[in-house]
Amino acid sequence: MGKNEQPPFLTAAWRRLVLLNYAVAPETLLPYLPAHTELDRWNDTCYVSVVGFMFENTKVRGLRIPFHVHFEEINLRFYVRRHDPELGWKRGVVFIREIVPKAAIAWVANTLYRERYVARRMWRRWEEQPGHLKVEYGWREGRQWQSFGVQTAGAAMDIKEGSEAEFITEHYWGYAPWDTTRTMEYQVEHPRWQVYPVESWHCQVDFGAAYGPAFAGLTEATPKSIFLAEGSAIVVRKGKLLT
Repeated sequence: MGKNEQPPFLTAAWRRLVLLNYAVAPETLLPYLPAHTELDRWNDTCYVSVVGFMFENTKVRGLRIPFHVHFEEINLRFYVRRHDPELGWKRGVVFIREIVPKAAIAWVANTLYRERYVARRMWRRWEEQPGHLKVEYGWREGRQWQSFGVQTAGAAMDIKEGSEAEFITEHYWGYAPWDTTRTMEYQVEHPRWQVYPVESWHCQVDFGAAYGPAFAGLTEATPKSIFLAEGSAIVVRKGKLLT
């Protein structure tokens, strides 16, 4: 085990990640910024991303939990970085809200990592045709169904170095505020992903209802970029408190 490396807590595969990425004012994100981190930018722009994907073959500390192996997740996240005195800059994400279909998953994540999980009714749709792939995710918020998705044309491609897609997908740390002075830090490992060329997209999400008034303006906004990443096996390592 390398320096600063924690033992694995969760292993799984993250599959077919739809990422809709919006530009936001930094002031919108500051109330959610954990201690010891700062906002990360690409081309001087702060982003939030609404992300939908599938957990597959999930194990917690090496064990498969019945009825909690395959499930959807939808989250709203933004991007931060932290300077580690030993390892240099670490680039990570902070979750504003994470939605899963199982209350037990939400309870574990909120208890151990102080994340912002909630349990909702959810669905996903994958449709494959030669040269085309349609991927959609949805959930029930109050009395309304929310959904977003993409349709692709062509095969998955490697992500170019220095690209916007690289910035969005290449963050390998998670940060969650523990209190006003402490932050939970945990490492996420996965290989470099491939992304599909996106042909069309849709987003029927009431961001104000789902994520609060600060994000209501995204309901009518157009994403700056949209990606579908194929995904891979991942490892989430045990977290540690930054004090």
